[in-house]
Amino acid sequence: MAVPSEKIALFIDGANLYATAKSLGFDIDYKRLLREFQGRGYLLRAFYYTAVVEDQEYSSIRPLIDWLDYNGYTVVTKATKEFVDQTGRRKVKGNMDIELAVDAMEIAGNIDHMVLFSGDGDFRSLVEAVQRRGVRVTVVSTISTQPPMVADELRRQADIFLDIVELQPKIGRDPGERAERASREPRHTPQFLQRSTHVRSSEPAPASTSSTFDDD
Repeated sequence: MAVPSEKIALFIDGANLYATAKSLGFDIDYKRLLREFQGRGYLLRAFYYTAVVEDQEYSSIRPLIDWLDYNGYTVVTKATKEFVDQTGRRKVKGNMDIELAVDAMEIAGNIDHMVLFSGDGDFRSLVEAVQRRGVRVTVVSTISTQPPMVADELRRQADIFLDIVELQPKIGRDPGERAERASREPRHTPQFLQRSTHVRSSEPAPASTSSTFDDD
């Protein structure tokens, strides 16, 4: 997919990647994911995008965000907005498409290869714009689910489509590792290490995976 001299940037749509991995029944190991793409070229930046519900006493995505921030990822977040639609249904708005698109266009002149972890068809125009600047684009999602997680127009626009099923052995978390690691750890593990270990084991559901989210 890449050559050693390529400058690569990863763009991870957190909610979309979480939903894709969940639909396939595995957890993402973000340490392994970073290592995998560091081995494919010069990894200039790895962006991770997610919305957060800031008024909650505890956000399930916060430990993951903290771990990613300390371990090689550039985390981009924004607070969700809550509103009531015309039918009286409570909705939460937390779309990160604009933030991702702006960052991609800003960095396009400094990279050779963009790897987009998303199946959202709204990114087709972004992919086309980045390609016009001479950047190759790989889209990572899956067609192994019914219906496929990747929009057909996005898949067609990409230079390369990589089904995440092919990456699973390289970036997936072995469910057995969690119990094995827990049995080896001392009873009084420092709080920071407890948080790091928990996050690497599995990704909490990002706030933006809620069915009440409005992406418009």
